[in-house]
Amino acid sequence: MHGEGSGDIDVEVHGSATVVRPHGEMDISRADHFRQVLLAALSGARRPHDVVVDLQHLSFCDSSGLNALLAARTAAIESSQNLYLAAPREQFTRLLKITGAGDLFTIEPVPPY
Repeated sequence: MHGEGSGDIDVEVHGSATVVRPHGEMDISRADHFRQVLLAALSGARRPHDVVVDLQHLSFCDSSGLNALLAARTAAIESSQNLYLAAPREQFTRLLKITGAGDLFTIEPVPPY
Protein backbone atom coordinates (compact mmCIF):
# COMPACT_ATOMS: atom_id res chain seq x y z
CA MET A 1 0.00 0.00 0.00
CA HIS A 2 1.12 3.55 -0.60
CA GLY A 3 1.29 6.35 1.93
CA GLU A 4 -0.35 9.72 1.47
CA GLY A 5 2.93 11.37 0.55
CA SER A 6 3.98 8.65 -1.85
CA GLY A 7 4.62 9.77 -5.39
CA ASP A 8 3.94 6.51 -7.19
CA ILE A 9 1.71 6.00 -10.20
CA ASP A 10 0.41 2.46 -10.64
CA VAL A 11 -0.74 1.15 -14.01
CA GLU A 12 -2.81 -2.03 -14.32
CA VAL A 13 -4.54 -3.63 -17.29
CA HIS A 14 -7.98 -5.17 -16.71
CA GLY A 15 -9.38 -6.67 -19.90
CA SER A 16 -9.85 -3.83 -22.36
CA ALA A 17 -9.24 -1.12 -19.75
CA THR A 18 -6.04 0.37 -18.42
CA VAL A 19 -6.27 1.79 -14.91
CA VAL A 20 -3.86 4.57 -13.91
CA ARG A 21 -3.65 5.22 -10.14
CA PRO A 22 -1.66 8.25 -9.03
CA HIS A 23 -0.80 8.41 -5.33
CA GLY A 24 -0.02 11.36 -3.09
CA GLU A 25 0.28 14.89 -4.44
CA MET A 26 0.24 15.90 -8.10
CA ASP A 27 1.99 19.20 -8.68
CA ILE A 28 4.37 20.71 -11.21
CA SER A 29 7.25 18.49 -10.08
CA ARG A 30 5.29 15.33 -11.03
CA ALA A 31 2.89 16.48 -13.75
CA ASP A 32 5.19 15.78 -16.71
CA HIS A 33 5.71 12.18 -15.59
CA PHE A 34 1.94 11.84 -15.02
CA ARG A 35 1.29 13.11 -18.56
CA GLN A 36 3.79 10.59 -19.97
CA VAL A 37 2.15 7.70 -18.08
CA LEU A 38 -1.32 8.74 -19.28
CA LEU A 39 -0.23 9.11 -22.90
CA ALA A 40 1.58 5.75 -22.78
CA ALA A 41 -1.61 4.13 -21.46
CA LEU A 42 -3.53 5.62 -24.38
CA SER A 43 -0.97 4.49 -26.95
CA GLY A 44 -1.23 0.83 -25.93
CA ALA A 45 -1.40 -1.78 -28.67
CA ARG A 46 -5.04 -2.73 -28.06
CA ARG A 47 -7.41 -0.13 -29.41
CA PRO A 48 -9.91 1.15 -28.84
CA HIS A 49 -9.83 0.71 -25.13
CA ASP A 50 -10.67 2.66 -22.03
CA VAL A 51 -8.27 4.43 -19.72
CA VAL A 52 -9.57 4.97 -16.21
CA VAL A 53 -7.73 7.37 -13.90
CA ASP A 54 -8.48 6.20 -10.36
CA LEU A 55 -8.11 9.31 -8.20
CA GLN A 56 -8.95 7.82 -4.80
CA HIS A 57 -5.31 7.90 -3.64
CA LEU A 58 -4.57 11.38 -5.00
CA SER A 59 -4.50 13.67 -1.97
CA PHE A 60 -3.79 16.89 -3.90
CA CYS A 61 -3.77 18.03 -7.53
CA ASP A 62 -2.91 21.48 -8.88
CA SER A 63 -3.44 22.97 -12.32
CA SER A 64 -0.36 21.23 -13.76
CA GLY A 65 -1.86 17.85 -12.90
CA LEU A 66 -5.17 18.94 -14.40
CA ASN A 67 -3.33 20.02 -17.56
CA ALA A 68 -1.82 16.52 -17.83
CA LEU A 69 -5.34 15.08 -17.66
CA LEU A 70 -6.57 17.56 -20.28
CA ALA A 71 -3.71 16.54 -22.61
CA ALA A 72 -4.67 12.90 -22.11
CA ARG A 73 -8.32 13.75 -22.81
CA THR A 74 -7.32 15.36 -26.12
CA ALA A 75 -5.19 12.33 -27.05
CA ALA A 76 -8.07 9.99 -26.17
CA ILE A 77 -10.49 11.90 -28.38
CA GLU A 78 -8.00 11.97 -31.27
CA SER A 79 -7.52 8.19 -31.05
CA SER A 80 -11.23 7.35 -30.53
CA GLN A 81 -10.65 6.07 -27.01
CA ASN A 82 -12.37 6.78 -23.71
CA LEU A 83 -10.77 8.48 -20.71
CA TYR A 84 -12.67 8.30 -17.44
CA LEU A 85 -11.93 9.72 -14.02
CA ALA A 86 -12.98 7.69 -10.99
CA ALA A 87 -13.38 8.31 -7.27
CA PRO A 88 -12.06 11.89 -7.09
CA ARG A 89 -11.55 13.39 -3.65
CA GLU A 90 -13.14 16.67 -2.62
CA GLN A 91 -10.04 18.78 -3.42
CA PHE A 92 -9.95 17.50 -7.01
CA THR A 93 -13.69 17.98 -7.41
CA ARG A 94 -13.27 21.61 -6.29
CA LEU A 95 -10.42 22.07 -8.80
CA LEU A 96 -12.69 20.87 -11.61
CA LYS A 97 -15.47 23.19 -10.49
CA ILE A 98 -13.22 26.25 -10.11
CA THR A 99 -11.62 25.74 -13.53
CA GLY A 100 -14.84 24.78 -15.30
CA ALA A 101 -13.24 21.53 -16.46
CA GLY A 102 -15.75 19.24 -14.76
CA ASP A 103 -17.97 18.94 -17.82
CA LEU A 104 -15.02 17.82 -19.95
CA PHE A 105 -14.62 14.48 -18.18
CA THR A 106 -16.79 11.48 -17.49
CA ILE A 107 -16.50 10.93 -13.75
CA GLU A 108 -17.38 7.67 -12.04
CA PRO A 109 -18.07 7.90 -8.27
CA VAL A 110 -16.44 4.59 -7.33
CA PRO A 111 -12.95 3.26 -8.07
CA PRO A 112 -12.64 0.51 -10.66
CA TYR A 113 -11.50 -2.99 -9.79
